[in-house]
Amino acid sequence: MARTDRQGLRTRMAVAASAAAVAATIGGVTTLVASGGPAQGGAASGRQVSPPQGAPAQQDPVHGGAPPEARIPDGIAHASESGGSAVNITIDDGPDPAWTPRILDVLGKHDVKATFCMVGPRAAAHPDLVKQVVAGGHRLCDHTVDHDTAMAKKPAAYQEKQILDAKKMIEDAAGGAAEVEYYRAPGGAFTPDSRRTAAAHGMRPLGWNVDTKDFQKPGVAAIVNTVKKELGNGPTVLFHDGGGNRGQTVEALDQVLSWLREQDRPTGFPVRTTP
Repeated sequence: MARTDRQGLRTRMAVAASAAAVAATIGGVTTLVASGGPAQGGAASGRQVSPPQGAPAQQDPVHGGAPPEARIPDGIAHASESGGSAVNITIDDGPDPAWTPRILDVLGKHDVKATFCMVGPRAAAHPDLVKQVVAGGHRLCDHTVDHDTAMAKKPAAYQEKQILDAKKMIEDAAGGAAEVEYYRAPGGAFTPDSRRTAAAHGMRPLGWNVDTKDFQKPGVAAIVNTVKKELGNGPTVLFHDGGGNRGQTVEALDQVLSWLREQDRPTGFPVRTTP
């Protein structure tokens, strides 16, 4: 065969091979698109493109691989998950064997759910009460180990230990029935470090808008009037079931819940995640 003929044959064979490869590629892409495969996830679709196989996934340094809607912000929460005119009832410093059951009775009477901010050792000493709180559909909040209102002036390592040790005590007392979903600093002594620690461990920092001053035992009428006057400040109301005789609190809470119903003000839980 002449040299010119051999070159022409090789050229025609190369063209045919290239055409076959192109056809196979087009066929493969068509199959992927039809089956909802990777061809749908490109940049033009506005969706996130998966990293190449074997490449390390990028993760949020605090929340890891949690989806954005499940991540816990470290900002102090006040709003209610129920939105609108909903009110958050929060109960601090327990559990207490004398007063927590009476608080639970009042809440049950009005079919209201609350958030209980518990001190770690008190939860550990009364696991039956922690379980009652959880069984009633209420939520748990970490109120540290020692209720140290000067925490904000202490090292970050101390704050972290106060928070995480209490979280474990409360969850152990619950017997695995519930997780601690919030963190409330004693006396409102939040710091950037304590808020980050709480959020990184699934707890939303929780503030308050209405301090009933029930801890000072000012009288039932004074406690109720404080709620009525200050509820315009925001939806989260602070009561106590620990720290001494809480008889005034029990009676005032009953009256407050009746008044909220008359005002068509529902109750709910504080927000945890970013809307």
